[in-house]
Formats: sequence, C-alpha cells, structure tokens
Amino acid sequence: MAELKTNAMRMLDRAKIPYTVHTYEASEALDGVTVAGKIGCPVEQVYKTLVTQGKHGYFVFVIPAAAELDLKKAARAVGEKAVEMIHVKDINKATGYIRGGCSPVGMKKAYPTVLDISARERETIIVSAGKIGWQMEVAPDDLAELIGASFESLTF
Repeated sequence: MAELKTNAMRMLDRAKIPYTVHTYEASEALDGVTVAGKIGCPVEQVYKTLVTQGKHGYFVFVIPAAAELDLKKAARAVGEKAVEMIHVKDINKATGYIRGGCSPVGMKKAYPTVLDISARERETIIVSAGKIGWQMEVAPDDLAELIGASFESLTF
C-alpha cells in the first residue's frame, strides 16, 4: 500500500528536503498548543500558519503556536500600511486549505511569506502538513528556501 502523503509533503519530497511526519487524532481544527500536546513535542517548536490580507493581496505569516501575531510588525515585514486576518470562510478560497490544516507549503498561489525570527533559533520547527491531524517537522532554513520566505520579528 502506498504511503499517505499530503501535497505539502510531496513538495518537500520533490525538493529533496528532509522532514518528519507527526499525526494525531482530530476531527476538527485544534489550536497549536493542543496539537503540541497531542504529538508530544514542545509547544515552542510548533508553529501556526496565519493568512492575512493587505492592500496588495494576501500575506502568510508563520509564528509560534502560543504567540500572537503583531499586525503592525506583520504589515511592516511585507511593506504594507496595514494587514488584517482573513475571515475563516475565505481561507479555502485563498489557499486551498481549511482552517486547522493550512500549511505554508503548497498553497494555491505562492503568497509572500514571513517566518517569525524565533524559528531561526531552532534546528527544526513543526508546521501543518496541509491536513487536520498531520504535521511536518522541517528545518526552518529549508522551509524558507522552498517557499521563498524571509525571517522577521512578528509577535508581541
């Protein structure tokens, strides 16, 4: 039987980027702190993917699961005057993913993406693999290179 893979995982495979898969039981979106507990990893290692909208389109921010996005810092990081979180109902239309399964890898379009600077302090970070219950652990620099992301301070 073929190994189950998400689109995000296939993209890492094609780029020859090593990663580790973590799965957990869930039928609905869970917050990142809960996910960390379910997969038995430190909460500081788990990052969430947030999608915002500014005057010039959509922007993606990847921040620690327990942190809160500072919208002013986020806007500055992408050269916008302001950004705001998109509505949950718009996540699928914009990214192809659903709430709780939004990966920074493999969105419908390649949006400008910024990883929180804290990711640089870690050997690996854990992000959604594109499906509720699936996470992938990857080196932050490999992830940034694959998706064309930069590193900035994004949280309070």
